[in-house]
Amino acid sequence: MKRREFLQAGVAAVAGAVWPDAVSGAPPGPRTSAPPSARGRFRLKHAPHFGMFKHLAGDHLVDQLKFAADQGFVAWQDNGLTSRPVEVQERIGRTLAALDMEMGAFRASTAFEEVRFERPGDAAWQQVLQDFRDSVEVAKRVGAKWLTVAPGHYQHGADPDSQAANCIELLKRCCSILEPHGLVLVLEPLYWGINRSDDFPPKPALRPEGICRAVGSPACKVLFDIGRQHSGPPDLVAQLESAWSEVGYVYSADNPGRKEPGTGNIDFPRVFGHLAALGYSGLVGMEHGNSQPGAEGERAVIDAYLAAERS
Repeated sequence: MKRREFLQAGVAAVAGAVWPDAVSGAPPGPRTSAPPSARGRFRLKHAPHFGMFKHLAGDHLVDQLKFAADQGFVAWQDNGLTSRPVEVQERIGRTLAALDMEMGAFRASTAFEEVRFERPGDAAWQQVLQDFRDSVEVAKRVGAKWLTVAPGHYQHGADPDSQAANCIELLKRCCSILEPHGLVLVLEPLYWGINRSDDFPPKPALRPEGICRAVGSPACKVLFDIGRQHSGPPDLVAQLESAWSEVGYVYSADNPGRKEPGTGNIDFPRVFGHLAALGYSGLVGMEHGNSQPGAEGERAVIDAYLAAERS
């Protein structure tokens, strides 16, 4: 599954869910923290998402969070968080706090096929800035720190340096909204025209890490997508080290297929081991689907992450 298709499927699930049932069903059980034996099960802070363990945990959002905590996960991710009603966001935030879990990145503003960040002064810029203002309030409700942004495609035939300058200017304005709140936007590299070989060569200064350096704000970092970065040279570890000073968040997904580790060609024990060796203390969003259906497939996801860390 391609990254865009994975995200669109998640958006569809958010839109089609009956959220009142998700929050007004059976109340959470009396346990308010993960069993001591479960915490520390993983070296890295892997963050599952809603629906990943629905057969084992049930449809109730709180039960899915509790199940994840019981399995040793200390973080969670919800791309569609901004689409949920305020009362659901607040319930998620209270549950995460009770379970001593961190909320991972959620989408603040994305442009998959649009030219949004690269054309200055139009309504699209104002929409992006409003997206970020709204996302600040969402982040407060759930205790989140990271917000994802996909700047969209560049215009074919237009000067790439000028477009990059426009994108940098808008990112600076976004960061000015986030900085007072200690929030960080993380750039998704997938939809950047500057990273597409059919557009123009990806000059180092125009790659996401170069853009972040040009923005010059602690609120602007790179989202390192392991599955996506594996699709081109150089070696994953070399890419990680090259961008390391600007990496603020990590996505995990095997390639091909965008499923759990061990279902594709990526050497996850090496990549996870390198992240640990570098002292990475951030989150690893489990940005993929399950390769097998049902409860067995969900157990396979958990086992895959344990195996990738123990190998």
